[in-house]
Amino acid sequence: MTAEEQLPRTGAASDYLALARVVVRQRDEITELQRVAALLPVLERAKGAVMVQEGCSAQEAYEILLERSRAGERTLVEECWLTLGGIRPVRDRGHAATPVEAGDTGSVFTSEQYLAPTRPEHPRTGRPGTGTTGSGAALLLGRLGMALAAVRDPGELARCLLDHLSAEAGADAVLVYDRAGEALRLSGQAGLDDVDTARWRHLPRVIGDGARDPLRTREPFWSEKPESDEPYTVPDRDGHRWASQAWLPVVAGGEAHEIVLVLRTAERVFTSGERELLEAAVQLSAGRMASLDATAPPRKPSVDSVQQILDTLPGSVILLAPLRSADGTVEDYRIEAAAPDSVDIANRRGRQLIGLRVLECYPTIVGTELWDGYLEALTTGRPFTGEPFAYEEVVAGVPQHSSYSLRASRLGGHLVVSWVRHDVTTRQEERLSALQRLGNLGWADWDLVTDTVTWSPHVFTIFDRDPGRGPMRLEELPDHVLPEDLPELTAAAQRLLSEGAAIDQPFRVTTRDGVRHLRIVAEATTDAAGTPLDVHGFFQDLSGQRDAELALLDSERAVSTQRGLLQAERRVAARLQQALLPLPAGPVTLAGLWTHALYLPAERGISVGGDWYSAIELPNGEALFVIGDVMGHGISAVATMAQLRFTAKGMIITGSSLTDALTRLNTLLMHLTSSTGGHTTATMIVARYRPSDRTLTWAQAGHLPPVLVRDGRAEPLARPAGIILGATGTPVFEEATLQLQEADHVLLFTDGLIERPGQDLLTGLDRLVTAASPLLATGRPDSLSALHAALVEQERQDDVCAVHIHLPPGGGTPPA
Repeated sequence: MTAEEQLPRTGAASDYLALARVVVRQRDEITELQRVAALLPVLERAKGAVMVQEGCSAQEAYEILLERSRAGERTLVEECWLTLGGIRPVRDRGHAATPVEAGDTGSVFTSEQYLAPTRPEHPRTGRPGTGTTGSGAALLLGRLGMALAAVRDPGELARCLLDHLSAEAGADAVLVYDRAGEALRLSGQAGLDDVDTARWRHLPRVIGDGARDPLRTREPFWSEKPESDEPYTVPDRDGHRWASQAWLPVVAGGEAHEIVLVLRTAERVFTSGERELLEAAVQLSAGRMASLDATAPPRKPSVDSVQQILDTLPGSVILLAPLRSADGTVEDYRIEAAAPDSVDIANRRGRQLIGLRVLECYPTIVGTELWDGYLEALTTGRPFTGEPFAYEEVVAGVPQHSSYSLRASRLGGHLVVSWVRHDVTTRQEERLSALQRLGNLGWADWDLVTDTVTWSPHVFTIFDRDPGRGPMRLEELPDHVLPEDLPELTAAAQRLLSEGAAIDQPFRVTTRDGVRHLRIVAEATTDAAGTPLDVHGFFQDLSGQRDAELALLDSERAVSTQRGLLQAERRVAARLQQALLPLPAGPVTLAGLWTHALYLPAERGISVGGDWYSAIELPNGEALFVIGDVMGHGISAVATMAQLRFTAKGMIITGSSLTDALTRLNTLLMHLTSSTGGHTTATMIVARYRPSDRTLTWAQAGHLPPVLVRDGRAEPLARPAGIILGATGTPVFEEATLQLQEADHVLLFTDGLIERPGQDLLTGLDRLVTAASPLLATGRPDSLSALHAALVEQERQDDVCAVHIHLPPGGGTPPA
């Protein structure tokens, strides 16, 4: 029965009764409001606990409470109190803690359970412990759930866990870590001083212990003995300050990205109750850790996904990954992704930047506001926008200057950096100016509508005109163009202005420095009717090119004249040589020896050389053979050759010995050198054959040795002493003798037969010895030509002269 039903219902008091009913109804509403007001604090705390457990929003937590109350046939108030006092540990870390089901009397709190018996004090805090009984643990987790709803960052979360776990689980410090590559990064702690905080800030994973890593196995790791190995490298492994450690992964959605590390100084193992309590407390924290937006653990973004996004963006944008030292300090950044239009000061573009390190490419930014801004954005999550700054870098030995504005924002554990280069226009203008200067040209515009002429600065230089006077008007141009060039230039300008046809016209102008050869290239922009509206083009100074062309023409004329003189000299020298050194039509017999000579001038050049030979029979029946090579080419070399040739024959015919003849020839050459003011040398072999005993006596002056072919084997003869003619005034010459046998072959030759570019003469001599035996042994008239063909692989660069001497068997005649 309500209060309204208890009122009297008499007709005389109808107005009073109506007013009383209103008062009773309002009183009932006040009572209901008081009941609801009493429920609100409990409801809000229960919603906070569910938000922590489930990692959900406030509205979702309210709906969960309603669903649970209907499923358990309880009122909402009962469900709220049950949620706040009935939280129990859950062994399955893959699911959030659930409220105690109705009828589970082992876990539902009664009023007596709030009066916990006295428990031993914790050795560090001195506070009584709650133990690890089911009801005590549930009560602890209930209080922890309500406290977690108020934490705002990982540091407060670590403090909250330490406050609730220090007595019950013996915790002396709680550290909250998130993954940073193959290491852990400290995001919050409680129980450490500043020194320990710095030492425990960054923990690299122990190499080879991936199977023990709680983030990978999603299983706790208990390190309870001083000699135990931890999955990560801890700073006091040797000091053993923390005798036991609990590495507890925070699992959410089947993944683990954070670890809660509980440190204890007590040298004892974790009991099963403590382990169960620690696991449940950490899992209870999972929802709250995920809801900490401002300090949520950074997740490594998918570089491929970021690259796909950057591929669609204009401008310069890159993704930077921080590179840390062993203590967690950021040492450098590596570029992981880049937008296609990204370009740095060294003109590396797009994906050319990927993989580069910031300090390797731009070492001067360390310690600057930009470097500090990177670190601030990475640490706090607040975007960094820098003021425009000038940057100087030396690229390939050349200083580069640029001006940039830059912005950096955190993306997980990375930085997204974008920048704008302000000096692009300036650099383009500098390059255009350099192009005009190097090409000696400048651009010009002529607006026909406004009759406005615009010149680039280099056009004033081309015309030698003061920029203060402004561009030259069209009517001024005839005063500077040479009269003979004016008609063609005028006709070209009329075609451009009347028909809009492009022109490319050379002309000359007079300046203070003289006449300049210029070129104008221009085209017109026309309207729809074809009428020119403006003219744009460029002037180019071709004076340097024209001067070079004239100098080249003069040079070509001089070369042509010199070539004619040299060719005339060659003809004279060739005729002189032919007169002085006639070649016999074929082999001849001298003192019983069959002889044959070969002379071939060089194929390159236009001068004849000084190679020569002589083969004569002396009055006493003996034979004289001479071969020589005068240094140089041309008339002078031929003249020297003639003097040596005739002097040598004359001296030996008159009875001089071979060595005496060489000594006098050396004196003659030294005298020619001093009288003409030049210097020349010569090499020579002189040989005398006495048929009576078949003895060949010979001497040499710096010449290559003869080659003897005997019994099918060829070898060079040992040279007697002798120095090149013209080298010294006191030469020493000696003679050598060779007893010829029937069928012997002797070859005298000059160096043109064996020398090759890039090859020494000894190698050439070896090749000659190898080829001489089979070719000379034939005794054919063409044996020398065949030998030359076997040795020469390309055009001759020097004269070739050779004399083949053969003693026929039985005193026979030369073969036909």
